Amino acid sequence: MVHQTHTADILVVGGGTGGTAAAIQAARRGAKTILVSEFPWLGGMLTSAGVSAPDGNELMAFQTGLWGAFLQELRQRQPGGLDNSWVSFFSYDPRVGAEIFADWVQELSNLHWISGQVPLEVLQQGNRVTGVRFADFTVTAKIILDGTELGDLLALADIPHRWGWELQSEWGEISAPADYNYLTEKYPVQAPTWVVVMQDFGEAIASEIPAAPSYDASLFAGAWDAYGAEKFLNYGRWSGGRFMINWPICGNDYAEGVGRLIQSEQAKQEFFQESRWHSQNFAHFIQKNLGRRYGLAEGVFPCQPSAFALHPYYRESRRLVGLTTVREQDILPMTGGRVAFLFADSVAVGNYANDHHYPGFNLPVQPKSIRWGGRWTGTPFTIPYRCLIPIVTDGLLVCEKNISVSHIANGATRLQPVVMGIGQAAGMAAAMCIELNCQPRDLPVRQLQEALLKDLQAPAKIIPLFNLDILPKHPEWLNMQVYYLNEPQAYPLNGNYPCSSLSKDNYGGGISVLIRKADCFTGIFQRLNQQDYRFTITAPATYEGQIWQIVTLRSHIDEQLQAAVHEQLLTIWGHLNHSGQWLLAEDIADISLK
Repeated sequence: MVHQTHTADILVVGGGTGGTAAAIQAARRGAKTILVSEFPWLGGMLTSAGVSAPDGNELMAFQTGLWGAFLQELRQRQPGGLDNSWVSFFSYDPRVGAEIFADWVQELSNLHWISGQVPLEVLQQGNRVTGVRFADFTVTAKIILDGTELGDLLALADIPHRWGWELQSEWGEISAPADYNYLTEKYPVQAPTWVVVMQDFGEAIASEIPAAPSYDASLFAGAWDAYGAEKFLNYGRWSGGRFMINWPICGNDYAEGVGRLIQSEQAKQEFFQESRWHSQNFAHFIQKNLGRRYGLAEGVFPCQPSAFALHPYYRESRRLVGLTTVREQDILPMTGGRVAFLFADSVAVGNYANDHHYPGFNLPVQPKSIRWGGRWTGTPFTIPYRCLIPIVTDGLLVCEKNISVSHIANGATRLQPVVMGIGQAAGMAAAMCIELNCQPRDLPVRQLQEALLKDLQAPAKIIPLFNLDILPKHPEWLNMQVYYLNEPQAYPLNGNYPCSSLSKDNYGGGISVLIRKADCFTGIFQRLNQQDYRFTITAPATYEGQIWQIVTLRSHIDEQLQAAVHEQLLTIWGHLNHSGQWLLAEDIADISLK
């Protein structure tokens, strides 16, 4: 067979969360785009890696762009709804997520998707990347995006990148080590996890899960002791009695010899085998201790056995040395505030805690968690466009966990919604470079920001504000975003836009819509502490006397809860989550303030 050469405006290599978002956004903007993926599913962490309980950007205010559009599709397609686990408000069958991405790609005639291929060589002319060679073909393009899970193009093109820890002396990060030590040597990057999906077969007896080589029950001893078996299983539950097993405490995180991931193909495959065996052994341990009603789920992933994800969930990869680097201090709250420093060239937002995974070790990092809506969430932060651009190399952008970020800050920037926002921004930037015939480093950032804000299909927020959960089509949404782009010094420390003129009917649907979609509960409101609420249900009779935690993702409900009076009678429309024992409030009526 003749080795073919394809040409395109934009080539995206890697069909993970960021690469998929980048390719879709670039094509929607009008660029002729080719997307090459290793696996038959698109979406990476959100689908083929099996982490179908995404973390971060959960507040309504942050559900914009392709991330918000993805959630909207999930709500329509996932039987049994999304609020079934306690690690996330959005748990779903990864097959549903993969279908959404496949449908979005299918809609675009200028987006050509090729699966089953990995990059073998990066073609360059001087300091510019011009193409990528795969086993069966070569693609040349004006702009190439590295959306691979491990930053493969960075290595193949010998583009300056990082792998491992930085010391405090590098950037003054408080949580970074002062000197290299046993931990930094043994675990140069965070532990990956090979996700496995288990199922509750009820009265039926599940097939026995055999132990894999090197089974050692002591590795998993005490895995759920602090939670109990039921809560452990409900961590990543989705509807239909299935459970995503991605458990960090004596669970299936695996990092023995994790450096093998970038040593050689043989070494990487050896790590893969061990990592998958480790997850199989954890599933065996679960079944042995909790009973044969629990077994491997059937028909989930397009592989055998189908309960195992197509590839590991990578928390960290090679990281670009870019025009700027996101550091720990860039994701932490400003002094006296609840938001992080605002990058002038912000193109994406995140709000997750700084979460690091190392087997048997908890890394103490500077806290960035805050109370909001009756629960814990994280300090919002921004992702600068310059961290997507190599210092010297032209023709290339990164759009995954491979952005220019420190090892410490990667614990917050690696989450699925943030990476999806990074991918959307990179795809938009690449398409605009084609339109303006310029290199990514020369692209006018303000034009990119306005394009993201005004995108016709999935406008994306780039300035994080807690109380901006009105729909992007509302004129004030764009006005508020542009205002802080023009006046960054006015960005409020509390993260709230100082305006109270917006009514609840602007927040993604009025009360009539909510009543049709939610259940109605009446009960006694109790304030245990600041942002810690309980609700004793008096009606309906089915739940009479039960006590639930009240949480919300909507800013106007958060304001109402803060103003509510202890022991007040409330009527709440919302949804009960039995895994987390919370009532997710969508609307509150008849509050009498004193």
